[in-house]
Amino acid sequence: MSSSRRLSQSVTGSWKEPTFVQPSEDEIEEWITTWRTVFARDLIDSRIVAVDAETSVEDACELLLAEDIPCLAVRSPPAETGVAEPYLGLFDFADVNAFLTLAATRHTLLPEDLRGNPRVNDIVTAAKAGRVPVHLVSNLSDKNAIAVLPHKANLISLLEIFSRGTHRCLIQSSVNPADYVGAVSDRGLLSWFDTYARETPSFQKYISNPIQSLSLPSSNLNTAVVAAPSSATILDAMKLMSEQGVSSIAVVEEHNGSLLSAVSVTDIGKIVVPFQSNQILITPLHHFIAHIKEPEGSTDGADKYPVYSVFPSSRLSYTIEKILATNAHRVFVTKDSGAASPTLSPSFHGGSFQSNLIGIVSVVDILSLFARYAKVPNVDPTHMQRHRRASSTSSSISERDFFNRSRSSSRTGVRQSPIIVTSSPLTPSIIGSPVGIPALDLGLSRKESRRSVHKKESPVG
Repeated sequence: MSSSRRLSQSVTGSWKEPTFVQPSEDEIEEWITTWRTVFARDLIDSRIVAVDAETSVEDACELLLAEDIPCLAVRSPPAETGVAEPYLGLFDFADVNAFLTLAATRHTLLPEDLRGNPRVNDIVTAAKAGRVPVHLVSNLSDKNAIAVLPHKANLISLLEIFSRGTHRCLIQSSVNPADYVGAVSDRGLLSWFDTYARETPSFQKYISNPIQSLSLPSSNLNTAVVAAPSSATILDAMKLMSEQGVSSIAVVEEHNGSLLSAVSVTDIGKIVVPFQSNQILITPLHHFIAHIKEPEGSTDGADKYPVYSVFPSSRLSYTIEKILATNAHRVFVTKDSGAASPTLSPSFHGGSFQSNLIGIVSVVDILSLFARYAKVPNVDPTHMQRHRRASSTSSSISERDFFNRSRSSSRTGVRQSPIIVTSSPLTPSIIGSPVGIPALDLGLSRKESRRSVHKKESPVG
C-alpha cells in the first residue's frame, strides 16, 4: 500500500469496537515457530557507514545528510584496536539534536556544571579549541545505544533488543564477527510484522483489536504527552526533546489545542544543520512544519500534512500502517470524536479535537506486545526512558539539567492536557552570535570545501 493511500484511507471501521480477539495457545505457538525461522539478517534495512572517532562533528553531520542514512557507526580509536568491538558507538539525529541544543544553550553553563559532567566539559573544551570529535557526541542523546547480534540470530532476538527501547541493531558477518553486514531498525521489524499479518489470518485478527483493549503502556499517558504549541520555536522543540528524552513531539494548535503535526529530531537535523544562519532557531514551529511536512503529505488532496493521530478505538493494524506510512516512530492517541475523520491540518477549526491528546503508541510499545507472546523475559518498553530520566536526576549534573535550566520557567499546561513549552524570546546574544560551537556555527553547509570525508562501508553479504 502506498504512503498516500495509507494516509488517506478511510477509518470509518475504527469507530466500531470489535469483540476482543484473544489468540489461542496453538495460534501463538504457530506464530513463534515461524518467527524462529526468520533470520535477523534478512530484515536488514540500512547499510553501515563508519567514521573515525576523531572525525569532526561537522563532517559527521554532513556525511549523515549526504548518505541519507539513520545513523553512523563510530569506529573505536586506533589506540583501542585491541577491544572486542570495532565500533564504540553510534551517531544519529537524536545526538545531533542534543549537541545543537547544548551549543545553543551554552550560555547557561556554570563552572560547577562542567566539573559535574566530564563529557560536557570535554565537548565545551573541544569546541573552544575549534573542533569537536564525533566520539564525544556519540549517544549524547542517551537514545542511541549500540546493539549487536550474530549472523545466525533470529527474529526473536530482535524482539528481545527492540522491546527494551533500543532502536537499531548491527548484524555480524558470518565470516568475521568483527565485520558487519548491515543494520536492522525497529521500524524495519514492525514492517515485517505488517507483512506477516497479511499472510497469517490468525495474526491479522489479533492486530485488528482496538488499541484500547491491548496492553500498550503509553496509550493512556494523559498529562505526560510531550507537546509544544505551534507558536513555539525550533529551539524550544529541540530543548524539549532533549529534556524529555524523546525523538519527536506533538505540535498543537495554539487556539484550540488540536494536533497539528509532529516534529522529530530527524526533521530538525535535516533542516537546521544545513542552514546558513542560527536565525533558523527562532522559526515558529507552524512555519517549520509548513516547510518540512507539506512535501510528505498525500497527493490526492485529502491531507495537506501527514496525519500522526489515532483513536483509542483504532485498530492496531491501522495504527501500524499509520506509523509506517508517516515514517514516524510514534503516533499520538487522541480522544474519540465520533465518526469524523481524524485528518488534521493548519486550517482545521473544529472544536472536537481541543486538548485531546491522551497518549502515544510507539514502535517500541507494539514490538513489546509481540515480544510477550514470544515469551521474551523481562519485557519493558519503558526501560530506556526510565534510564534517561534517572540519568537526568542523578547527583551528577547531566546534559538535560542544562536544558532544564535554560527553560525552567517556560512550561505551562494546556487545558490540563499535554506537556507544553511556550515560546519565549531568545536573548540577543544567542541570535546575534554563533551558538558556541565554532566548528559548527549551526551552519554545517560548507559543502563546497568539505566534500572529502573518509568513510568505510561494511560489506554486504
